[in-house]
Amino acid sequence: MKITSFNPLIVTKDAESAIKLFEALGFERRHTKDSIGIENVTDVRMKDANGFHVDVSQGSGEWTMIRMNVDNLEEAIEFLEARGFHKARHEAANKTVDTGSSRFNIMVSATGTIFAVSQHIKDND
Repeated sequence: MKITSFNPLIVTKDAESAIKLFEALGFERRHTKDSIGIENVTDVRMKDANGFHVDVSQGSGEWTMIRMNVDNLEEAIEFLEARGFHKARHEAANKTVDTGSSRFNIMVSATGTIFAVSQHIKDND
């Protein structure tokens, strides 16, 4: 398994306020994904001049997690499960979600560390 990116992911009921905070810190909106999963979450990917990323998602709760993009989602899930992580028990997050351009799972450790593990879907045509 190769990690291709690793950054904070903030899920909040007030994404616009969080986005404005990060814009004030020098981050710019890079792209937006709408209608993710059964809760139709919107995710905004942001980047600053130093190359740091943060994702801010509009959601029904308040969570801070680590977004980890990998080249093999199944391998990453197996790796984390072997170390005590489990898929999130929340109905909207306990299965693989396909956004069209990526697939992801939410994985939680016994101590509460949350990973949003994602693999981009590449067109091999």
